[in-house]
Amino acid sequence: MASGKLTRQDDVFPQNLRELEPAMQELYYEGDLQLLESRMIAVVGSRNCTQYGRTVAKSIGTKCAEYGVTLISGLAKGIDTAGHRGVLDAGGKTIAVLGGGTQYYYPAENRKLQQQIAAQGLLLSLHPPAYQPKPFDFPVRNRIISALCEQAVVVEAGKSSGALITAVDAAEKGRGVYAVPGNITSYFSFGTNQLIRDGATPLFFMDDLFDDMGIKPKHTEDTEEHLGEDEKRIFSMIKNAGEVTIDEIYHKTNMKLSEISGIITILEVKGLIFSSLGKIFVANF
Repeated sequence: MASGKLTRQDDVFPQNLRELEPAMQELYYEGDLQLLESRMIAVVGSRNCTQYGRTVAKSIGTKCAEYGVTLISGLAKGIDTAGHRGVLDAGGKTIAVLGGGTQYYYPAENRKLQQQIAAQGLLLSLHPPAYQPKPFDFPVRNRIISALCEQAVVVEAGKSSGALITAVDAAEKGRGVYAVPGNITSYFSFGTNQLIRDGATPLFFMDDLFDDMGIKPKHTEDTEEHLGEDEKRIFSMIKNAGEVTIDEIYHKTNMKLSEISGIITILEVKGLIFSSLGKIFVANF
């Protein structure tokens, strides 16, 4: 596992930081520096979040792994953690930009996750390895994330979430900014809905992230080869019908509703189908 310090004189120092953050003169790292040359999507959001937010963030991580895109985030509780875990669980790559040093475990509950990212991805920090973060370090960390990514996705954010600052900074740097729509009565979606009102792109279909980057999805048949028998059965039914409801699948398969719902969720995460207004459709490939 490689570790050390980069300066602006090093060839591998990120060009985006050279151009967009001229005050940042050095970076400490632990992990795979080659990931700095990969294409990145930032996934950010509130530390305090809902299960909906965690599920969406993890699903985006899964999609990043499928497309070979690196997920970059800040290793905070909540949305950041879900995104990192989603991409790692799917065998993909992730970069965590830390407020503290690479050997200071914050939050403490993410110690194992931080170690896993060091082994399978990349940790970045402006500070020496043992540095203990201060509150003012996190906005600076967010500027690194927005500089390195191509697209920034805010999954959930309250009125004063730091994720909103990341989104604004990303927009100012010319990055694509997406926000996940949420319940208008939920505090956790106030910030994301406000971003959409102010011009951020609502994230309805995860494949849009990769389409905007010019990355083509895998061919449908290639994806189908990796489905289980029940998944193939239901996907084929949806594909042949054009649109179906869960009740229609239930009556045609005699499977349990809980089993059908679980398979529908898996197929949605894999980008094969999507749901709208109570009906299920095959995604466009």
